[in-house]
Amino acid sequence: MLRAELNEALKEAMRARDERATTTLRLALAALKDRDIAERGKGNVAGLDEGGIAALLQSMVKQRHESIRMYEQGGRDDLVRQESEEIAVLQRFLPEPMSEGEMARAVAGVIEETNAASLKDMGRVMGVLKERFAGRMDFARASGVVREKLGA
Repeated sequence: MLRAELNEALKEAMRARDERATTTLRLALAALKDRDIAERGKGNVAGLDEGGIAALLQSMVKQRHESIRMYEQGGRDDLVRQESEEIAVLQRFLPEPMSEGEMARAVAGVIEETNAASLKDMGRVMGVLKERFAGRMDFARASGVVREKLGA
């Protein structure tokens, strides 16, 4: 579904002559195609699933946020604006991110479900979280929450 939405949005952006959206969506679809090829090499003929596509888009947004920080330090307001516009285009396809409370409840639920008791179980908990909440959860923050709950 996400794949179809991206393709349809590209067509609409091209019809509307929206250069920023067209360029950004082409980049996203090219990255998706690269990942699909890599997945096929691993034996996954179908390519990336919905969660994988969402994670790809999330990583593209994260890269642009990092670029914005660098451009702000360099005083390149034109590039800051460009990256911000690209983020806006990509975020249209991402689900609403989880709030801190939702993330804490999800982490607590997975810890209980997997019977995780110590930091040794962190990898297992993070694996379940990534499987279930790809594209919605900030896993850097989630790992801190998991570490806090398992270390206590």
